[in-house]
Amino acid sequence: MQLVVARIGRAHGIKGEVTVEVRTDEPELRLGPGAVLATEPAATGPLTIETGRVHSGRLLLRFEGVRDRTGAEALRNTLLIAEVDPEELPEDEDEFYDHQLIDLDVVLADGTGIGRITEISHLPSQDLFIVERPDGSEVMIPFVEEIVSEIDLEEQRAVITPPPGLIDESEAVVASSREEGEEAAGDADEAPKGDA
Repeated sequence: MQLVVARIGRAHGIKGEVTVEVRTDEPELRLGPGAVLATEPAATGPLTIETGRVHSGRLLLRFEGVRDRTGAEALRNTLLIAEVDPEELPEDEDEFYDHQLIDLDVVLADGTGIGRITEISHLPSQDLFIVERPDGSEVMIPFVEEIVSEIDLEEQRAVITPPPGLIDESEAVVASSREEGEEAAGDADEAPKGDA
């Protein structure tokens, strides 16, 4: 099975290094020196990682045969794809590969069906489930412990406990308006003042 593990970004410096947007929880395993990765577009690869290092919080890679900035820029926006055994599981039992989560049914704790996971969006702050509702609409559910209470691969479902308004906008709790706060502050200004 093939998994997208990174997307190549800009060239870094003049010696062929590139920044990469990591799309795997196991970069040390998938993006280490010597790893041979397929690419999208396929004509760009396969690419073999020669070196890797972290600089200012970003992973930088250099590939065999890429020695200058021009070669590095030519790789920009290329997807890096690793071959993974479909039976392989992440080391941490609370981690999952995207292919394990796609097509899971999303249900509330009481069993009420919400929809089906069609995509995982990896954002810098957190991952999001893109869930297709039975009516064809989509809802985004943050993949955080407070909301996703259980992933049951045997039953092929994700159990969620969403806050009000996440699934049904009519349940959203509206915070107190700013005007009420300003009125309270205005009343305090009108309080009698004593002589100093």
